[in-house]
Amino acid sequence: MYRREKQILVSLISTILILGFYSLFVYQKYIAGNMEIINDFKFWGKAFLILIPVTIVAQIIIHIVFFIINKIVTNEDIPMINDERDKLIELKAIRISHWVFIVGFLLSMGSQAIGMQPWVMFITLIYSGFFAAIASEIAKIYFYRKGF
Repeated sequence: MYRREKQILVSLISTILILGFYSLFVYQKYIAGNMEIINDFKFWGKAFLILIPVTIVAQIIIHIVFFIINKIVTNEDIPMINDERDKLIELKAIRISHWVFIVGFLLSMGSQAIGMQPWVMFITLIYSGFFAAIASEIAKIYFYRKGF
């Protein structure tokens, strides 16, 4: 496995774990005890605003730990130089990620158009953002494996 693929795999796994742990935390701490809170817009606003820095900080910490462990185990540095192939793969992955998020956004707005509860929109938005990130990482692995 190439060094970049390892880095992408760590990012993919950490994204899935962050989403899982954050969802479980919010459910156990807030929703399980009070099901009425899912209709509160203030709750969803706070959940979104807390999710963003939690995700960023967790990703940074996980990548730092990965770089340290990788350096200790393999005694190799992961190159920070991106060539044209890396940039092209990144652009293709971003395009796929944007399409996945747009579909999720349209689904969330469609849920409101057909009269579903507001919490459906918020959950769809949160998960479509994470699915977009996961699709981006999977696309990167695919393109690196494909040799493109």
